[in-house]
Amino acid sequence: QVQLVQSGGGLVQAGGSLRLSCAPSGRTFSNFAMGWFRQVPGKERELVAGISRSGSRPYSADSVKGRFTISRGNAKNTVYLQMNNLKPEDTAVYYCAAARGPLAVAGPEFDYWGQGTQVTVSS
Repeated sequence: QVQLVQSGGGLVQAGGSLRLSCAPSGRTFSNFAMGWFRQVPGKERELVAGISRSGSRPYSADSVKGRFTISRGNAKNTVYLQMNNLKPEDTAVYYCAAARGPLAVAGPEFDYWGQGTQVTVSS
């Protein structure tokens, strides 16, 4: 079965940057559309950014446009979320997700989930 292994995250000051990584295993990376979600206590998990399995159609939420970039990576088949100009409201647990379809934009469309990683942005 497919597993998604996440890395990155941590504590940064407002205005700082972090890069999250997600490395699928068990299936070919290019078979999946990928997304990054985040969740805070008491709220639904929300889509932050997504990318088609071809890499041609990146999507990002309005709240992170111009600051976050999703990309497909290197020989390890890693997907990245580059987060720049971080704000305190970006504080959340971030989850990598994979979908078997060519493009997915909603949580129920994603089939596999990473373990989550904490991102905390201080004022």
